[in-house]
Order: sequence, then structure tokens, then C-alpha cells
Amino acid sequence: MPTLNPSFVPWDDLSTLRGECFPPPAVFPGLWACGSLEGLRRHTVAIVGTRAASRAGKELSRTVARELAAAGLCVISGLALGIDAAAHQGALEAGAPTIGILGGGHRRFFPMRNRELADRIIEAGGAVCSPFGPDEAAMPYRFLERNGAVAALADAVVVIEAPERSGALNTAGWAAGRIPVLVFPGDVDRRSVAGCLVLLRDGATLVRDAADILGEMRLTRVPQQTSLTAYAPQSPLTAQIIDALAREPLSVDQLVEMTAATPASVLSVLTELEFGGVVMRREGGVFARS
Repeated sequence: MPTLNPSFVPWDDLSTLRGECFPPPAVFPGLWACGSLEGLRRHTVAIVGTRAASRAGKELSRTVARELAAAGLCVISGLALGIDAAAHQGALEAGAPTIGILGGGHRRFFPMRNRELADRIIEAGGAVCSPFGPDEAAMPYRFLERNGAVAALADAVVVIEAPERSGALNTAGWAAGRIPVLVFPGDVDRRSVAGCLVLLRDGATLVRDAADILGEMRLTRVPQQTSLTAYAPQSPLTAQIIDALAREPLSVDQLVEMTAATPASVLSVLTELEFGGVVMRREGGVFARS
């Protein structure tokens, strides 16, 4: 298992990567990072939840992360057990970079059960970061500060399975009022989702799948790569959608009917093409060729 030797990256450099000025947490000046931070040039989504996740919760996290990563987003999470680890695994399955934020220093890695996952993230072109020095131990209060970094790097925060007292709610608190907080509901009788119900009561947005998340996110940043050749059709569905939109603006429902694809598949392709500048979203919920 290779040694993690991080380099310090100040917030100004992270802001440059993201192509925007964003408010970093005041509690630390930047991040220590191993691996590539190029994923921050994409739109980013934080997926967070309880460490003591149910099997269904972990599978949901993995599936949603995989679908969002396949749509071109960079998944960010806290490299904890449970929901966080499942989100990173889902992004890796999609072949996309993912970024993990530790609650302690790299050389005091915690939890050790996810050390191999951290290596996989770096090998796959992602990064393992920490707002704390390499030799600082993970402490309860540091996880709360870590959550601020997770929220600062995200364009939206997605919460899956969170009890009423949880780090996921703390992450949502860092995000509230700045970026969307999107929450998966659950069985009202289960303590592991009590925090999700609190967030929904307080105004967070309910989502049911990756398609809902893509629909709720407002894409405001211009991606680094925008040439049409860079987004040449990669699948028959992509080609169908590009050809259809070249003729006339169409809604998602119209594209679903024309292509016989699922709404999630159509939204995934549209999101990727919108990132690439190939199509644009117009008033009335229709899409057209740029």
C-alpha cells in the first residue's frame, strides 16, 4: 500500500480549478491533496449519509453516484464507512474521478478500512484531500470542519439515510442557502432517516433518483471543454438526440417518446451535452442545439 504524501493547495487555487469564486470555510486556508483535482473542473455533487447505513441505503448511494458520474459529474464525499464509501465506489464503477475529503491527516488515515478505496480513487484520476495537516489525527470536531470542505467544493449536496444527529446534517447546514440540498426520503419509522425528514421539513428538496437530481441542479459554470468534436456522439442514443435537436427544440418527454429510452437515460445524455456546450436549455423546459 503506497504512502500518502499530500501537497498543500490553497483555496485560491481550488477556486481557479472550479472556474468561480466560492466561499471557503474560514476554519482552514486550503486542502492537503493526493492525486488529481481536475475533477473540480466538472460540475460537482456531494453525496453524504450515515456510516451505519442499511444495505438498501448503500446500494442507493452507489447507484445514484454511478449514474451521476456517468452523466459527467464529479462525486465528492467524506471517505467514511457506509453511504460515503458506497458513493465513491459508484463513481469509480462509472470510470469517473471522485474526490474524498478526510476528517484527519493523510498519514493518520481514518478509517483504515477505506485505505484501499483511497488508493483506488487516486489511481482512477481522483483525489484524496484533507483540510488538516498530514500528521493530524481524526477527531470528532474535525469531522464537522471537514464537512465544510465537502460542501464548499460541491454544486449540490445529496443526503441519503441520515439520523437526526449526524454529520450529513452538518454538511447540509454548511450548504444551506448557497447550493441545493437534495434529500432522499425513507421510512418514517426508521431512526436512520430521521434527519432526512428534518431536512425536508425545513425546506430541502425531495428527490427519488439521479434523474431528479440532474433536474434540480442549476448548471451555472461553463465547463473547460466545450468543442463539438470533444462531444462527438458516443452512443446511438446520443446521436439520436443530437440529430433530433438539430431539427427543432424538444422537451425531455418528447425525446423519450422519439427515442424509446428511459427519462433517466435521456436526462443523462442531455446533461453531458449541456456541459459540453452542444445543447442549451431554453425557457419552457425544452432543449435545442447551441
